[in-house]
Amino acid sequence: MSRSTSPRMRRVNSILLEAVAEEVAGLKDPRIGFVTITAVDTSPDLRRAIVYYSVLGTAEECSSTGEALASAASYVRTGIGHKVRLKYTPKLEFRIDESIERGTQMWSLLRDLADRPAGTQGEPDDV
Repeated sequence: MSRSTSPRMRRVNSILLEAVAEEVAGLKDPRIGFVTITAVDTSPDLRRAIVYYSVLGTAEECSSTGEALASAASYVRTGIGHKVRLKYTPKLEFRIDESIERGTQMWSLLRDLADRPAGTQGEPDDV
């Protein structure tokens, strides 16, 4: 699936994002850490939706949150089915949103470049 640009699909994704975030916030599973639903990408036939999320915490906490979300997918799907009126309630697939981590890494690299002395920016680091 790719991020759809049609106005209808943007609205569907936005509505599903709010509904999924609300359902996930209500989950009582202790494995779920501090999670944020960042995006939803729904297939054009509304049968599947990829839900992107980010987690604050260690790699172990991220892993356990992913497992908990995967096991709660049908429960979340049922909850959004009661809130959102669509022809089909999409099957949910949770995926970690790596864009935040990539952005943090890029920011760190840019900051490191800015901190170097002016004459050394084009030279490779000593080995």
